Amino acid sequence: MLLKKNKRHKYNKYFPELEIMTQILAIIPARLGSKRIPKKNIKMLYGKPLLAYTIESVKHSHHVNRFVVSTEDKNIAKISQSYDAEVIIRPSELARDESPTEEVIFNVLEQLRMKERYIPEIIILLQPTSPLRTTEDIDNAIGVFSDSLGDSLISVTEYDHTPYWAFRIEKGFLKREFSKEAHARSQVFPKLYRPNGSIFITRVKTFLNIRSFYTNQIIPYIMPRERSIDIDDEFDFSIAEFLIKTGEGKI
Repeated sequence: MLLKKNKRHKYNKYFPELEIMTQILAIIPARLGSKRIPKKNIKMLYGKPLLAYTIESVKHSHHVNRFVVSTEDKNIAKISQSYDAEVIIRPSELARDESPTEEVIFNVLEQLRMKERYIPEIIILLQPTSPLRTTEDIDNAIGVFSDSLGDSLISVTEYDHTPYWAFRIEKGFLKREFSKEAHARSQVFPKLYRPNGSIFITRVKTFLNIRSFYTNQIIPYIMPRERSIDIDDEFDFSIAEFLIKTGEGKI
């Protein structure tokens, strides 16, 4: 069960008889720039801006208390607000290609702390490039994390093909990256998983300490391939649109 009856929030001194739920903040980073797909986060995907899919999935969460879109762009802010999202404007230096997402998250936390004295207990990073993630995925991941002893949670999906088959090119020839047994059938290898970019969860105190979701004890949340599309280029965009049109993905 998710933390239903929790310790009273430290700011609840005026109404101590009220039980306050764990404060869970979802952060959606959405800058304007994109190298492979211009204005990717607001590009229309089957009738809606790409960003809208993530906003709508978290908006119906049973566990997320608050969600915000972090952007430097006025148009993205306007579109986000039209889908009932709260917007926090980030400085332009945090909207470059090389800007670390962790610094964007820290900026959101600092703005909320300074302006409202609001400090959540748990944060969730939801990237808009994962439009097929569902509300159920978000709530189930929160439940898994809350019931665990882990420091963080990252959503993953199983590799389509075992990476033990990988080759590298060396001086014009293919060289096996791993052992000589790499030609064996996939069934002999352990199942391996990769982050799918969809859901990242940790406690604020953990994040502020190490500025990362990659902690020593990461809990996995396993998602199927059809909900693990992470849009990076036009090919990914086409796959996501196909899955939505055919009903294989989220509508």
